Amino acid sequence: MRSISVKSSSGNTSSLLAGAATAVAGCGALLALADAHTPLRGPSTLFFLLAAPAAAIWLALRGLDTYGRVVVALAGAVVLDMLVAQAMLAVHRWSVRGGIVAVTGLSLLLFLVIFRRMKASSGKRLPE
Repeated sequence: MRSISVKSSSGNTSSLLAGAATAVAGCGALLALADAHTPLRGPSTLFFLLAAPAAAIWLALRGLDTYGRVVVALAGAVVLDMLVAQAMLAVHRWSVRGGIVAVTGLSLLLFLVIFRRMKASSGKRLPE
């Protein structure tokens, strides 16, 4: 009988961690939007509020080393979250769902701008 061994590489581990982080962040957003009463709602929603903008900022910082990208991405995520909270408080429209939607929208907008810029810089012509 022959035994089959699977060689693990760091690429598989980082993909697994990225998938788990995406699942936790997505569950956090869904739990907050559904107003679910569970102990996991707070930590997973906080993780979403930090991870979504941090991932978008991480992509924009291709020129920095890894440690610098982590620090700047997390600081940028905190700044974005604080700006959303300050804007909602200033107009007297504070809500958890509104904050989740605003941070999601701003993160997606940042992702789209970055992907469009990356595609344009690769020399390919974009459809108009």
